[in-house]
Amino acid sequence: MTAQLESTTEPLPSAATRLMRPKHVLIIDLEDYFHVEAFSRQIDRSDWQQYPARVVGNTHRLLDLFDQYQVKATFFVLGWVAKQFPILVREVHERGHELACHSYWHRKIYTLAPAEFREDTRLARMAIEDAASISVSGYRAPTWSVTKDSLWALDILLEEGFSYDSSIFPVHHDLYGIPGASRYPWVYTSAAGHKLLELPPATIEICGTNLAAAGGGYFRLFPYGVFKHNLRTVRSQDRQPCMFYFHPWELPHEQPRLEGTSLRTRVRHYLNLDRTFDRLKLLLKDFRWSSVDQVFFAGPASR
Repeated sequence: MTAQLESTTEPLPSAATRLMRPKHVLIIDLEDYFHVEAFSRQIDRSDWQQYPARVVGNTHRLLDLFDQYQVKATFFVLGWVAKQFPILVREVHERGHELACHSYWHRKIYTLAPAEFREDTRLARMAIEDAASISVSGYRAPTWSVTKDSLWALDILLEEGFSYDSSIFPVHHDLYGIPGASRYPWVYTSAAGHKLLELPPATIEICGTNLAAAGGGYFRLFPYGVFKHNLRTVRSQDRQPCMFYFHPWELPHEQPRLEGTSLRTRVRHYLNLDRTFDRLKLLLKDFRWSSVDQVFFAGPASR
């Protein structure tokens, strides 16, 4: 059953068929394998440059695949990546994708003071905008780390001129989540009356509990058919676009394996990496995808 679901031999759907499908939002967190939270205790940020980068080659594979399926996405770019590989970031923009901010140092927001968060956000945004010569209006926190303890970050994003955020995951998790938050796009209003569009990742509700349906490790852990069903359910029952996310490091392109990691980390990071590229192809074939700015702002977002 699973092998059949993951087959990539089927032809692309016709242009007419694709245009009839509603659009979901495809989000790419543009970071490398050594940036992830699971390795933060093993890898010091000062040592990032010592690790062999895979982000350029894997991002090119994604860009070529998106061209093949006529897909546009929003790339939440890590500021460190933009600083180290500005040509890559510019190419993502020039190939028609939206650029947004994913912090500079990939630190959980609730571990930072407000001043540290503001400084990190400004540094990241500057690196991205300098690389591509564009304005950035969207933000996504590392590890979905806008929680009840860090909602103050939304006010800072408004003060810094951001138009939207996608950092609140309405689920229970050991690292993140606000289970009572809206499953659908909603507007955060500051005390000063300024508004920020909040775009939660896709979830489904079963027996009053929200379950993740948004990509990442979940996409590698469960069979593709589960995600196909969940995305169709959200669109047909909730009539909402799904926010689905992916990382370039999830493509199995000779990724170095780190020693001494826990079993939980190995499961979260390495499980089914060899299947993700074929699953992504199926996802692009079965649904229509676009970027945040095109789905919610009817064109390139600006500030």
